[in-house]
Amino acid sequence: MAKARRGGTAAQRTAQWAAAGVLAGTGLLGLLLFSLGQEQAWQALGGGLVVAGAAAVLGGALGFLFGVPRVRGGAEEPQGSYAPNTNLEQVSDWLTKVLLGVGLTQLGSLGERLHQLGTALAPALGGEGSAVPFAAALVLYFLVFGFLAGWLVTRLALPQVLNDADQALDLFLAGQDRDRRGDKVGADDLRVRAMQHLGLLGGSAEQPGALAAQLPPASSASSGPDGVVAEVRSTARRSALNADQVRALYADGSEGRRIQALALMQGDPSLADLPSVLDAIERPRSGFEQYHALLAARGLLSRLPGAEAQRLRDAVARQLMLPEGIPYGSDRSWLAEKILSRLEVTAFVPVQSTAPDPAGTATAQTPPVAAPSAETPPVETSSAAPPVENG
Repeated sequence: MAKARRGGTAAQRTAQWAAAGVLAGTGLLGLLLFSLGQEQAWQALGGGLVVAGAAAVLGGALGFLFGVPRVRGGAEEPQGSYAPNTNLEQVSDWLTKVLLGVGLTQLGSLGERLHQLGTALAPALGGEGSAVPFAAALVLYFLVFGFLAGWLVTRLALPQVLNDADQALDLFLAGQDRDRRGDKVGADDLRVRAMQHLGLLGGSAEQPGALAAQLPPASSASSGPDGVVAEVRSTARRSALNADQVRALYADGSEGRRIQALALMQGDPSLADLPSVLDAIERPRSGFEQYHALLAARGLLSRLPGAEAQRLRDAVARQLMLPEGIPYGSDRSWLAEKILSRLEVTAFVPVQSTAPDPAGTATAQTPPVAAPSAETPPVETSSAAPPVENG
């Protein structure tokens, strides 16, 4: 059913663009044929194109003004949504009443105004007598065409663009609030979704059809697998599961259990298991799973010692370089690049040696080494030689 609707929508758009092309082409073909009959054909063609373009732009601007949607603000209307503008209906009704009021005797001035317009534009179309009515007809044709095109495009496209921009702004603000509360994973997830609404990032691969049935029942506030994962992530710190149980949940094998385990790791880094996260990054069942594995890895960055940080860095970098790995410009590539940038800063710290070289000329600089972690005590250096034990 969804494919049929998409096919119907695509066919309707194709028909609309074809109709617009036929209308515009008819006017331009008439202008071309008229110009060929003039003594200065190129001048007539150039002047006619400018006149037609100006009329179309003016009509498009008027159509845009009439088509701009209004924000719904009534008591029975959802706040923040957009409804069609009724200005066109009001103006149409007003014009109908005016025409009936002034009577048929006033319609004669319309022809005089059009004649004056054609006379003023006739020099741009060659200056001959036939240029006067043609110039007036050309203006009317492209004025109406531009108005209809501007109104339809504004009416059909602008509400969706405004809704996407509003939703992206709400997601960005929610992400900033999550960031201030220390929820880095949730903040990055909301930022990614905001950029997807703006068309700046591509989405992950399509979610498997059986995934929704494998996930736990969602509350009324949740929407699809994404909503279920966010709900599990928010309740991770209140969960009675420990790290071994979450690891066993991931090792269960079904994709639903694996994603539940990754969501728990996102919400509570103390439940995270790096081998499980690396497995989901390097051998994911779907792009959806790999995306949430990267989110789980994002929450582990401040807890990884140097050797494990290097393993995570190598795994993410390989997925970015492999042709069948993380696609460029997707939500996963944004998370992967952010993880790599954080690992460059936090996991590897350049250490400068203070011991003089044998020549005693300058200090030597050693290459970057892994930063000490809680599990690996720092190595103390001393300028004194170690004691020599006598046999």
